[in-house]
Amino acid sequence: MNDILLDVKCLKKYYKVPKGILHAVDGVSFSIEKGKTLGIVGESGCGKTTVGRAILRLVEPTDGSVIFDGIDILKLNKKEMRNMRKEMQLIFQDPFSSLNPRKTIAQTIEEPIILANMIPDKDKRFMRVIELMEIVGLAERLINTYPHELDGGRRQRIGIARALAVNPRFIICDEPVSALDVSIQAQILNLMKKIQRENDLTYIFITHDLSVVNHFSDDIAVMYLGRLVEKAPSEELFLNPVHPYTQALLSAIPVPRIHNRPKRILLRGEIKSPINPGSGCRFANRCNYAEPVCSQEEPVLGEIEPNHFVSCHFCHNFNKGRQNVPLPKVCAEG
Repeated sequence: MNDILLDVKCLKKYYKVPKGILHAVDGVSFSIEKGKTLGIVGESGCGKTTVGRAILRLVEPTDGSVIFDGIDILKLNKKEMRNMRKEMQLIFQDPFSSLNPRKTIAQTIEEPIILANMIPDKDKRFMRVIELMEIVGLAERLINTYPHELDGGRRQRIGIARALAVNPRFIICDEPVSALDVSIQAQILNLMKKIQRENDLTYIFITHDLSVVNHFSDDIAVMYLGRLVEKAPSEELFLNPVHPYTQALLSAIPVPRIHNRPKRILLRGEIKSPINPGSGCRFANRCNYAEPVCSQEEPVLGEIEPNHFVSCHFCHNFNKGRQNVPLPKVCAEG
């Protein structure tokens, strides 16, 4: 347990809406070891971005705990949380809208250093900005340029440099390459991996691109309508997906060949509303294996083998030849 940097327990974020209570994140639990990357995947609206923002308290969680290096950050006051933000940073999805159009590259990278009061001396602060630009692959000649003068790849490099400015140990990457061209995506991902190795950083990598998350993450968590449905090491998840939703997601990955393509799993049925979702499994309406208990009782996350967790009443396609193997319940989220 000493290697665990972040331990999230039963994290919830609800919103009051005219029709009731929107369960954006509902009882999500996971942990991340130091220097590792946890990928969080799922379709749009599943709550993966809200998880990241709730961990950083950019939105205040409704319930749960976020233990960062032994400290529950949800119990910190504003001043204590401000100091904690030096340890935890965020890389935003859109590299253009996340940058102030009135600030140059130097001013943007320098801003968090000033706010954290890390380098009072102006000349030393300038040298730190130059160093950060070099780390992320930005030429020094661009130091006085503005975001609208740069392409998407360079803008995202500014975002990465800004996140690194206060020497964090943990970074949440909220779909950092989704707005970039494929060739630029590879450059940014390789850069982030290089920075992680050199600085022993811990990442949460939020994305909807399963091909990217497979190569970038050590472990992968799959979310559906605010719930965690499966979590496993990356290789294990792709070789042996257990939850029916995970199986359907993986079957949708494009395969560049004409013959012997894997069969696509088509999901039918009405998507359950995240507003007042009630009891039962949220995937039951679209699941090919659903039984009456699935609509009556909500499954909890169970460990079917070391480090492989699934939230399902039945363990389909896990032990070949055996169907409807009940999952052991390891945590009841209340």
